[in-house]
Amino acid sequence: MKTRAHLFLSGKVQGVFFRSNTLAQALKTSVSGWVRNLQDGRVEAIFEGDVEAVLKMINFCKSGTPGASVKDVEIKWETCTGEYESFTII
Repeated sequence: MKTRAHLFLSGKVQGVFFRSNTLAQALKTSVSGWVRNLQDGRVEAIFEGDVEAVLKMINFCKSGTPGASVKDVEIKWETCTGEYESFTII
């Protein structure tokens, strides 16, 4: 079963290679979508794929990457659209 999660992450998540580490993890878990920095200091991401893979990505984001300190993760579950062929940093 496919799903889609739309995340907003806050804390120390910019300037710590969060996006590039998220990209590497997404490639390992075979999810599609994207990740980007927001002007307000948060990171936004969309993950699409098998439920188990999307859950792995959410857990990865919650724990953060070396140097990051994730304070809050807002998750919106959405209908999988299949619009993304791969995972990218935008």
